[in-house]
Amino acid sequence: MGRLAPGGAITEYPLAPSSNPLTIVVGPDGNLWFTELGTDKIGRITLAGKLKEFLLPTRCSGPCGPGALVVGPDHNLWFTEFFAGKIGRITPNGTITQFALPTADSGPYSLTVGPEGTLWFVEVGAGKIGRITLQGVVTEFPTPSGTRLPDFTAARPGTPQGIALGADGNLWFTEAQTGKIGRMTPEGVVTEFPLPPGNLPVNTEGLPVYLIVAGPDGNLWFTEYSAGKIGRLDPSAVVSSGP
Repeated sequence: MGRLAPGGAITEYPLAPSSNPLTIVVGPDGNLWFTELGTDKIGRITLAGKLKEFLLPTRCSGPCGPGALVVGPDHNLWFTEFFAGKIGRITPNGTITQFALPTADSGPYSLTVGPEGTLWFVEVGAGKIGRITLQGVVTEFPTPSGTRLPDFTAARPGTPQGIALGADGNLWFTEAQTGKIGRMTPEGVVTEFPLPPGNLPVNTEGLPVYLIVAGPDGNLWFTEYSAGKIGRLDPSAVVSSGP
């Protein structure tokens, strides 16, 4: 785990060689929290560099650990477990709860805080968008271009990849390989918007769009993996007559 001072000085704090730290956020307690995909742990480090790790209660063979991580509206930290097919919650004092998803091998990946005390996530393995309440109630919504992954080795056409809550109150997500940005209302209605033709890859192995975030300007910003570009979408300028 590293710390970079504004002047450029770097301090590093060693983790286990196989820890594979992935996502880091500022926690509700003012500490830094991060996921360790390789060791099935959630890590917490203070600004003074004091480290504590929390092992997930249930595990499986392989890298079943946490990936995405966000601070929820309940001031706990929520995370995805891609290979285990679960959404997890950890309190600032380290109490962990895991919620299994209805679809087997769903592959939950990106995660974001949604409207009205919910969290939303993409299911790469199932081609779905999921919603979970603070009580752990899960609802899944299929995407029009979604296809189920036969394995977890690579993305397939239509699989949702990144997700973010837009300023318009809808959930916006990327669709790997199809070159589309999707919009889902809190009720689950989906509309898809294709990228300009020139931004599509020349082969089927490329990923036109990957991750997406809501910017401070009210726009959605997304990465175009194959084209080496950053894309911007104004949700207020997108008009459609239906899904």
